[in-house]
Amino acid sequence: MTNYLEFEKSLAEIEGKAEELRALARSNKDMDVEKEASALDKKAEAMLRDLYKSLDPWRKCQVARHPERPHCKDYIEALFTEYTPLAGDRNFADDHAVMGGLARLGGTPVMVIGHEKGNDTKTRIERNFGMARPEGYRKAIRLMDIADRFGLPIIALVDTPGAYPGKGAEERGQSEAIARSTQKCLQVKVPMISVIIGEGGSGGAVAFATGNTVAMLEHSIYSVISPEGCASILWKDADKMREAAEALRLTAQDLLRLGVIDQIIPEPVGGAQRNRKVAMADVGKALEAMLKDLSKKKPDALVKERRQKYLDMGSKGLAA
Repeated sequence: MTNYLEFEKSLAEIEGKAEELRALARSNKDMDVEKEASALDKKAEAMLRDLYKSLDPWRKCQVARHPERPHCKDYIEALFTEYTPLAGDRNFADDHAVMGGLARLGGTPVMVIGHEKGNDTKTRIERNFGMARPEGYRKAIRLMDIADRFGLPIIALVDTPGAYPGKGAEERGQSEAIARSTQKCLQVKVPMISVIIGEGGSGGAVAFATGNTVAMLEHSIYSVISPEGCASILWKDADKMREAAEALRLTAQDLLRLGVIDQIIPEPVGGAQRNRKVAMADVGKALEAMLKDLSKKKPDALVKERRQKYLDMGSKGLAA
């Protein structure tokens, strides 16, 4: 059953009517409703294209957070072979909001790291809705160290509302762990590719997204704060999240134009949640192409270019 978003209500009605007709035909073999159902299908397809042709930033946020959108675990299972998970930060605990390990992408050995939100109530609670604690970032640092030591390219799949802001996380050094993870991204002498597959929220995302190449799925978002958080701070009113989403310039299209990201990976019509298999396959093709391009560069060049990329981004922002 499709989980429809708020702005898809009219689409839900049409697709629902087509399904009702087919259900009637299944219960009564003498009924022939295929012509009417097919006409509704065509109308729904046209409506879907129109809806997704020009999504505003707030609607992009809704699509990026869709519960049926593929998550990190889905991408790992679909795109990588010989995946061997690695757990724990060797200091405090294993954070289930962050998963990662050794794998192969199209035959190339890599280290894959990502945020995992979970896909039902039980796994979402277990994964803390993709909000990592300090031990999650320290686990990521440990995996990046292993990748650097053995010359393995790093692929980071970013999908988090932000780092977990709880009391325990702050007591264990949340901000320091995020800063160290970001620093490690800048230091590794192997290719680092980051893809925002859903939400890229605040420093929790930057800690994985400071790569040589940063890509975003077409309907993903990447911002310094959530629209709701921004609205609460600026206007003391979380209901102004639509205005905040506009002001934050958090869409892939805005961020490509601003030079914050390097590439947009197209999604199937209606978003990655409508055709998960195609969406994940397209991400796989993009990852292989980015990896092929970066593998031609020497370790020192990778570090130099990566650092310069973010230094230039800051100076351009100040100049603007």
